[in-house]
Amino acid sequence: MQDAPNRPYHHGDLRRAVIETALDMLREEKGWQFTLREVARRAGVSHAAPYKHFPDKASLLAELAMIGFDRLRESLSAAKSEAPTTLRDEIAPIARAYVAFGTDNPALYRLMFSAEEGKAVGMHLNERALAVFDVLLEILRRGQAAGSIRKRPIEGQAAAGWGLVHGMTMLAIDGLLVPEKVGLAPLDAALSTLVEGLGNP
Repeated sequence: MQDAPNRPYHHGDLRRAVIETALDMLREEKGWQFTLREVARRAGVSHAAPYKHFPDKASLLAELAMIGFDRLRESLSAAKSEAPTTLRDEIAPIARAYVAFGTDNPALYRLMFSAEEGKAVGMHLNERALAVFDVLLEILRRGQAAGSIRKRPIEGQAAAGWGLVHGMTMLAIDGLLVPEKVGLAPLDAALSTLVEGLGNP
């Protein structure tokens, strides 16, 4: 059976059409078990068309993850407080935006942090992923310079902050932040603990 002939698609940009279609399928199907052939069919292009930009499914998934990091960084940047008066005022909006991004985009967020095919570490050292981490590092560096944050190795402080928001995000996505177990405002409570640990006494 021959591949279906190219069909017109309104995007006008094959690469973008494939990416947007895959993002739609990721969101609708709550996972990435689809094939490139299914993406092509949905995008209205030939079965071979996606391979012009993505040699395999893994490369397409990697780009979707990078787009997720781009969007997460944009969300965090938009959430920054204009004139925070306390460390909590600066950290809380960023943390809430992080968790909100994950819960609003659960499949994409899981893909961003998936260890599938052993490529997660490489993805997280990509400059687009590191740009998200830089938002946290910037807060910590500025706080240490101003004296509002303890002067300790910044990598450890960043790991604590990232571990908290990532863990809370995954628990929220899985519906496990139940009041009977963690109270009515678990993120706020966890942030208070983090800020107390980071702040100068």
